[in-house]
Amino acid sequence: MTFCLFFVTAIAEILGCYFPYLILNQGKSHWFWLPTALSLAVFVWLLTLHPAASGRIYAAYGGIYIFTALMWLRYVDQVVLTRWDMLGGLVVILGAMMIILQPQGLIR
Repeated sequence: MTFCLFFVTAIAEILGCYFPYLILNQGKSHWFWLPTALSLAVFVWLLTLHPAASGRIYAAYGGIYIFTALMWLRYVDQVVLTRWDMLGGLVVILGAMMIILQPQGLIR
């Protein structure tokens, strides 16, 4: 469940940054500011659902975010990932899962 929450949070955060990129660098409509604001509002709301606001939670979320950003790069931006990208993604997702699934749970 935590992985899914972190994944959806990462998508909302990425969208909140991607829409302004489209507006400012790709010349897209200024109407894209509306989904930008919505994405960032959803992102902030999702953060309130995270188990706690602490370093361990943010470290685990960071790993999921990096993995999600690489998947975005591959499947949305259509950029072929290098071996180093894939290895780095594997390292961070394994690290995040170790934190999330530790025997004492995510929060002590």
